[in-house]
Amino acid sequence: MRAVRLSVVTAAATAAALAAVTGCAEKGSSASGDRVIGVTATDDKCEVSKKEFPAGHVELSIENKGSKVTEVYVLFPDDRIVTERENIGPGTKQKVTAEMKAGEYTIACKPGMKGDGIRQTVKATGGKAAKRDPRLDAAVASYRKYVQEQADATLPLAETFAKAIKAGDLEAAKKAYAPSRIGWERTEPVAESFGDIDPKVDVRADGLEAGQKFTGWHRLEKSLWADKKITAEDKTLADQLITDLAEWHERVGEAEITPTSMANGAKELLDEVATGKVTGEEERYSHTDLVDFKANVEGAEKSYELLKPVTKENDAALVTELDKQFAALNTLLDKYRTDKNSYDFTSYDKVGDTDRKQLSDAVNALAEPLSKLAAAVVK
Repeated sequence: MRAVRLSVVTAAATAAALAAVTGCAEKGSSASGDRVIGVTATDDKCEVSKKEFPAGHVELSIENKGSKVTEVYVLFPDDRIVTERENIGPGTKQKVTAEMKAGEYTIACKPGMKGDGIRQTVKATGGKAAKRDPRLDAAVASYRKYVQEQADATLPLAETFAKAIKAGDLEAAKKAYAPSRIGWERTEPVAESFGDIDPKVDVRADGLEAGQKFTGWHRLEKSLWADKKITAEDKTLADQLITDLAEWHERVGEAEITPTSMANGAKELLDEVATGKVTGEEERYSHTDLVDFKANVEGAEKSYELLKPVTKENDAALVTELDKQFAALNTLLDKYRTDKNSYDFTSYDKVGDTDRKQLSDAVNALAEPLSKLAAAVVK
C-alpha cells in the first residue's frame, strides 16, 4: 500500500465513468502528438498542456519542477483511478501511457504525496474504436480471472486471521497474518483502483488523512507485535476487516482493466516494493515485508507474462531485459527462504543494510524497463 492515499468521493459512478476505459483504442503508435499531454507539477501547481484531446491511447509526459516528490493520477469523475505514477522526484520526468475513451477525467498532482492533490479537469473526445489485437483481449480476460482468483483465495485466509483475533489467540493470529495478505498484494493496483476500500484495509499509521480512523491489517498488526495483546476493539476491527474485504471480493469483477492498466499496474507494484517493502516501512511491526515483496513481484510478473507475446513482437529487446531482471530479482528473493514453494521468508529485521541495498538495486533494475511496458504494448 502507499504511505498516503487520495481521499475518495463515495457517490456511485456515473455510467460514462464506468465505460470510460473499457473499450478498445485506435491501433497504431502509443500516442500521436495530439494525444500527448504535458503535465508540469510544482509544489503549488499542476499544469496540463491541453485540457481536451482525442480519445484513445494517451501519453502523459510528466515533469516535476517542484522541490517535493510528487505523484500524478488520472481519475474517473468518482475518483476511481485510471492510471497513476508515484514517487516522481524533483527535477525528474516520467511518461505514462493510458487508454481513455471519450469522457471527462481529472488529472491530479500530489506534491509531497499528501492530500487530494492539485486538480485539473480534462476531456477525451471522439476517437475511432478499432479492434484490438485479440491476444491483448485474451490477456485482459486472463488477468481478470487471475484477480478474481486472488480475491477468492484471500477471503478465507483473512477469515482465519480474524477468527484467531476474535478468539484472543495471539500466536495463531500472528501465524495467519502474512498469508492473509498475499492475494491482495499480488493484485494491489486493482484493489486500490476502487479507492474507498484500500484506505480502510491497508492503510499505515503514517498514511492516515485528517480525521481518518486507523483500521485494517496494519492496525491489527500493531496490536499483535507492538502491543502484544488483543483488545475488545481489535475483535471489532477484525470483523470490520472481513466486511471490507468481502466488499472488495464482490466488486473486483467490476474493475476496469485494459492492457495499459495491466502494464502500468505492474510498474506500480514495483513502486510499492521500492517505497514500502525494501525500506521495511510496510510491515514495521511484524517484519513480514519479504512476503509482501514476493507477492508484489509475482503480481507484476503475471501481468508481464500475459502481455509478453505482443510486447515481444513490438520490442524484443525490452522482453529480453525484463526476462533477465525478473529472473535476477526472483533468484535474489530465494536467498531469504529455504523452500522455494513456501512464503516462509526471513524476518526483515534480520536483513542487514547491505542486503537491503542489494534488494533495492535489483528492484530498480527491473522497474526502469518495466516503466516502458505500457508504451510497448500499444505500439
